[in-house]
Amino acid sequence: MTAETSQTLDRGLRVLKLLADTDHGLTVTELSHKLGVNRTVVYRLLATLEQHALVRRDLGGRARVGLGVLGLGRQVHPLVREAAMPALRALAEDIGATAHLTLVDGAEALAVAVVEPTWTDYHVAYRAGFRHPLERGAAGKAILAARRPPQPPDEDVEAPGYTLTHGELEAGACGAAAPLLGVTGVEGSVGVVMLADVVPERVGERVMHAAREVAEALR
Repeated sequence: MTAETSQTLDRGLRVLKLLADTDHGLTVTELSHKLGVNRTVVYRLLATLEQHALVRRDLGGRARVGLGVLGLGRQVHPLVREAAMPALRALAEDIGATAHLTLVDGAEALAVAVVEPTWTDYHVAYRAGFRHPLERGAAGKAILAARRPPQPPDEDVEAPGYTLTHGELEAGACGAAAPLLGVTGVEGSVGVVMLADVVPERVGERVMHAAREVAEALR
């Protein structure tokens, strides 16, 4: 800790991060061990966070993230969208297809930013706020692929790092998407949708490049 930082605030934020990483909550004793502080300090931190609805404790005494974080989370999408727009605009104009940033929302994929190309005669109508199951469409499948543990390299098969689909969300439409990697707290993908029988070969690499640009902007 430096003279300019607050030890108490740092500990409180660490509590929230620890609770966000577990589905079953943590006890005061478990938090005490993970933070390296005594139980009294943990009790005070939890009591303060509870006052702001950022933490709740169940009947068994296990602490979990509280509903108050939803109010903070609502402000995340506009910030993420703003950071992603330059890369999405470049992608849409370069490929001539509708580009999008999609984030995980529960078991669904949620399009939070969409950019349409300006020079094409026609393109797929795809709007911010559009939802679909993670198991359908390139955007969701790219996210699920990133969740899988890395596999040993295969000499005969090279993982492309992007996902292609055809007709899964709209008849006659193809999709290509690549996951956002290395961005703490953000799970999503960058992709394009186009009216075509086959996705052109260069699109996959271009989508991966855009995903890297967005990830860098969010770090």
